[in-house]
Amino acid sequence: MEPSKATVHAELTASAEAARGAQNRSRLVRAGGAIVLLLVVVFAINAFSGGSFLTAGNLTNVLRQITYNAILAIGQTFVIITAGIDLSVGSLIELTGVVMASFANAMHFDGPMLVVATLLVGVGVGCLAGLINALPVVTLNLPPFITTLAMMLMARGLAFKIAHGQPIPLNSSAFNSTGTGFIFTGLRASTGFPGIPIPVVWLAVMVIVFAILLTRTRFGRYVFAIGGNEEAARLAGINVKFVKAMVYVISGGCAAIASLLLMAKFASGSPNTGIGNELQSIAAVVVGGTSLAGGRGSVVTTFFGALLIGLLNNVMNLLNIESYTQDIVLGAVILIAVVFDELRKRYLTK
Repeated sequence: MEPSKATVHAELTASAEAARGAQNRSRLVRAGGAIVLLLVVVFAINAFSGGSFLTAGNLTNVLRQITYNAILAIGQTFVIITAGIDLSVGSLIELTGVVMASFANAMHFDGPMLVVATLLVGVGVGCLAGLINALPVVTLNLPPFITTLAMMLMARGLAFKIAHGQPIPLNSSAFNSTGTGFIFTGLRASTGFPGIPIPVVWLAVMVIVFAILLTRTRFGRYVFAIGGNEEAARLAGINVKFVKAMVYVISGGCAAIASLLLMAKFASGSPNTGIGNELQSIAAVVVGGTSLAGGRGSVVTTFFGALLIGLLNNVMNLLNIESYTQDIVLGAVILIAVVFDELRKRYLTK
């Protein structure tokens, strides 16, 4: 006999409350461990590079470089915690980029209002694509790998058709500060610090907002519950279909925001911008400690995962290591992260 919804909900709530303290402590330990690891890596990198790494200009450049992948990885984190995956985010960067560039060029107004309107259009397209990704998953129980792979191909093809295979240059200069501007530039003369790139400010805001959404809201608890045990979540009365659909919508929206920043940086929307970014975002999530099996993850540690990958890429560039070797190193880092996660589940959580 199937237990009543109230009974299952009470049991799930009690177990969740009992585990929440342990989860919070585990999250703090992982974040602390990530910080320590990053510090070790940073000082080791600085030693290997002869002191050229720990400069204000280079560190600012690293933060700017990881911004776009980290924003993609934030949305990917929500998807992977539910035991899904989104292979379409790279193509959605391209599709939303050319759509936003076309929209901005067609408008007869300028300034901040144009930036806001363009962002809303891009986020709308990205969220719609995310919803299309989700519908076959939640209604037909199709594998997310297949549905998002299909979207990846469709979005990339549509981006090329809209742009006729060429980047679409922006006619407006309203996006310049969004893509290449800095804040706190007054410190440059006295300290040599160039200021904080505006895209990094966008990233910081998104990390804070989505970390709160994931850890301090009912929706975030539902995301973890579905990733941990989808059937138990359904029996507890959670609207599993809605929550799973929303994580793909979030992923599509994050892709659109990353696309806006890239479009502003290059002053054009290109159908080639996001090639390979879907794999980079998954790598950042995995290196950040989110389990591919679902049920465990963190936006903050995803940021550290993206930062670690950015640091490795930066030092390999400083040491003039060719791109093929860089791919080998990145693949090895991902493999080590996955193996460590499996060993942790087998031997450290019993």
